[in-house]
Amino acid sequence: MRLHLYFARKFALTLLAVTMVFVLILTLLDVVDQIRRFEIGTINVGQATKLAALNVPAGLYGILPLIVILSTLALFLNLARTSELVVTRSSGRSALRALGAPLLTAFGIGVLCVSVLNPIVAATLKEYERLSDEYRHGTRNVLSISREGLWLRQGGPEGQMVIRAARANLDGTRLSDVTFLAFAPKAGPIWRIEAEAAELTKGAWEITGAKRWAFDVPNPEAAATLHPHLTLPSDLTRDRIRDSFGTPRAIPIWQLPDFIASLKRAGFSARQHQVWLQMELALPALFVSMVMIGAAFTMRHTRFGRTGVMVLGALILGLALFFLRDFAQILGENGQIPVALAAWSPPVIGIMIALALILHMEEG
Repeated sequence: MRLHLYFARKFALTLLAVTMVFVLILTLLDVVDQIRRFEIGTINVGQATKLAALNVPAGLYGILPLIVILSTLALFLNLARTSELVVTRSSGRSALRALGAPLLTAFGIGVLCVSVLNPIVAATLKEYERLSDEYRHGTRNVLSISREGLWLRQGGPEGQMVIRAARANLDGTRLSDVTFLAFAPKAGPIWRIEAEAAELTKGAWEITGAKRWAFDVPNPEAAATLHPHLTLPSDLTRDRIRDSFGTPRAIPIWQLPDFIASLKRAGFSARQHQVWLQMELALPALFVSMVMIGAAFTMRHTRFGRTGVMVLGALILGLALFFLRDFAQILGENGQIPVALAAWSPPVIGIMIALALILHMEEG
């Protein structure tokens, strides 16, 4: 038990050290990138640093599997160099048994990342997007999904407009049972429109079957007007509505199931979010596969030579698995393969390949 705790502690400390190095590098690069993204004079160094601090967690979270395999390589190379692994193996412990503590540690860290780090990344990513839009435009168009349906907000010099629809098509450009509520700058609502349907065209909403109430008269209902067809100017586009959903990683994993159900009720496709949810649940298994791949190539004494070749082989296989995961995610989001297959096949493949290599090494 003491030996297992020793290996687990060494792996955790190695992972922490490698992570801190990447945090420092990513922060410095992101500060420069934030300054480059904005026009000269739009933001200062302090604001760029704040944006970088909010953006780095998402970037770091995306490369955690690579950090895990690098930490595994560093751990086992150090154990091989100090002959600790040789002593452990000579005491009768098999390679799989010696791997037990790092594997459990990696799995536990994966669970911690999904349950704790994922909501933190989602919060920082939302704040980053909000601040970035504020620095760049001063206002923001927002889309949200709730039990009451689809909600949109568009802004402009003339004020804000809130749009609610009971149903929508897949990209949010055709709305049914829709309500438009306009607000004057620094004032309350000024008019309201309820319509059977609305379709977003270039620069405007084309509304059919509408009833309009003006709130600047004593009796809005008496002065209400019916319109078979109305046109409302809008700066929204299909792409901006789609982007307003945000990436699934901007939603905490604890809220994803309810959000997916809300998307389906509003008439949107939730496949992208379903794939992301399953991939997050599979993240601990991916960490385990990365540890096994790293160990399969480096659980040998350095006196056997070819250490560089073995490390390179582990990195190539780890990167291949990392890109296979991204490719499977794309296929899953496009509906080419089932959601579960897209999320769980890469870590399972990685574990099986690494297990075969370790068993071959043991037999050898």
